Amino acid sequence: MDAAPSWNIPPERVALQGDEVHVWRVDLALSAERVHALEQTLPADEQQRASRFHFLKDRNHFIVARGLLRAILARYLASDVRAVHFSVNQYGKPALAGESGNAPLFFNVTHSHLMALYAVTSIGEVGIDLEYIKRNVEIFQLAERFFSPREVAMLRTVPSQLQYEAFFNCWTRKEAYIKARGMGLSLDLQLFDVSLAPGMPAALLDSREVGQDAARWSLYDLSPGLGLGYKAALAIAGHPLRLTFWQWPEPEA
Repeated sequence: MDAAPSWNIPPERVALQGDEVHVWRVDLALSAERVHALEQTLPADEQQRASRFHFLKDRNHFIVARGLLRAILARYLASDVRAVHFSVNQYGKPALAGESGNAPLFFNVTHSHLMALYAVTSIGEVGIDLEYIKRNVEIFQLAERFFSPREVAMLRTVPSQLQYEAFFNCWTRKEAYIKARGMGLSLDLQLFDVSLAPGMPAALLDSREVGQDAARWSLYDLSPGLGLGYKAALAIAGHPLRLTFWQWPEPEA
């Protein structure tokens, strides 16, 4: 199933239905004043992480992405942003922790270039990936390294003018799936296949991993907007009936 979203300004109080996934879109290029304000909402360890970035742009994007993650989750939890705390699993995937973990919320974050996307749901584990498409990528060299043999074979059958799109379809769908699984690159990328042909629905075609059933997973293509050049995908353990798309509502003054 593919998503052609209309990005809307959310209400002040946001609630999830049991069959729903919310996807939030954020422009990372905020003013210095806004970045500073968001930095004050981060805990000390995340402020220290931000200070270690060599380039100011990367530092600011980290602050905005992490600060707005807390602001978005605080809306669902009806709490102060500073009361949102995270734990991480052994592979580094964050989850709500402590008192902020009482609500059954699953979330994931991705950012690339000037944009971030957030997925929030109560259905089950979720992963989201966003990539800024670059035309100087050696797609077959990367595909041979990171895609399954079936995926490489499918990519070679795509007309040449569509191969970049097909490559990034595959890349974002595989990334979204492994992020939903929460195992990082410890999950063997050769053990599952995703669809990639432009115009075909996003899908987990097969899983050769013991104990995993491809039929329980849903994959979606997303259309991030804000200009051309982005590809994005969402993976979720379950079968939501609705995807709702929110634009972070506070424009620059």
